[in-house]
Amino acid sequence: PVYSETQPSWTLQIKPWVFNEYKTMWFKSYRMTFSCLNRINSYRYPWTRLYSTSQSTVDSSEVKTFLALAHKWWDEQGVYAPLHSMNDLRVPFIRDNLLKTVANHQLGKPLFGMKILDVGCGGGLLTEPLGRLGASVVGIDPVDENIKTAQHHKSFDPVLDKRIEYRVCSLEEIVEEMEETFDAVIASEVIEHVIDLETFIQCCCQVLKTGGSLFITTINKTQLSYALGIVFSEQIAGIVPKGTHMWEKFVSPEKLESILESNGLSVQTVAGMFYNPFSGYWHWSKNTSLNYAAHAVKSMTQEHTVPAANAATSPGVHEELKK
Repeated sequence: PVYSETQPSWTLQIKPWVFNEYKTMWFKSYRMTFSCLNRINSYRYPWTRLYSTSQSTVDSSEVKTFLALAHKWWDEQGVYAPLHSMNDLRVPFIRDNLLKTVANHQLGKPLFGMKILDVGCGGGLLTEPLGRLGASVVGIDPVDENIKTAQHHKSFDPVLDKRIEYRVCSLEEIVEEMEETFDAVIASEVIEHVIDLETFIQCCCQVLKTGGSLFITTINKTQLSYALGIVFSEQIAGIVPKGTHMWEKFVSPEKLESILESNGLSVQTVAGMFYNPFSGYWHWSKNTSLNYAAHAVKSMTQEHTVPAANAATSPGVHEELKK
């Protein structure tokens, strides 16, 4: 895989995919034809409010879209087939990066003892595999029907029933309750659906322990992602339902990294991902112009202090990472 200098043993578990010559040339021509958008530089003041009850990252229109599809999460041949297939990449990506932080682990339960938050868990497609690896996982989603589906599915496995907890809520609703609780926070195929990315990342940082990991998979904001991710995938091929994505919410790796770094999260890895609609499988790629995965770690030196001028009114303010 692209994200590691050393080839991990799990690579052989990823199902192969093959393009014929015509399809290969078709995709290459798109890469050559479309140019990436200009990189967006973001600036953040040293003192920024971490969380306010008046802010929400949940988009009500997005909730309606996923509510209509809540009963289809576990249909491996249905609209969520690409997410089922994505587990071949994202589960090992999360597992292997987390194992770099521990000296020893249990055979068969490598993530035992770790607490993970799966934000926007949907029906539990990623939550359950993480639970099977031994982690204690909290899955949250603002769509009540999604959580009902997830609860029902995990109930068939007594082991998962003990390791996984599901809640109907948004991330910002549990920030104060679970501050610095988790070893890892997962936001897989989520940030392209939130309405306030800055606040979302701030909340992720707050619930992470110092040294904890944030894992994100999302879609780059390029003309290629519009052509293939929306026009082809939604309007032509019907790989995902129409209206699932809004190109305006896509975010480039550069902008995401800027937001992460400004919130005291050190980016470790950014790796391109590519979905082959003809085979139904994902593979790692050096090209991040479509989908990509990112891993960031909450800095050990991050300080949570309050400036004297605002201490009385802004208890949630923290000092930006000093360089």
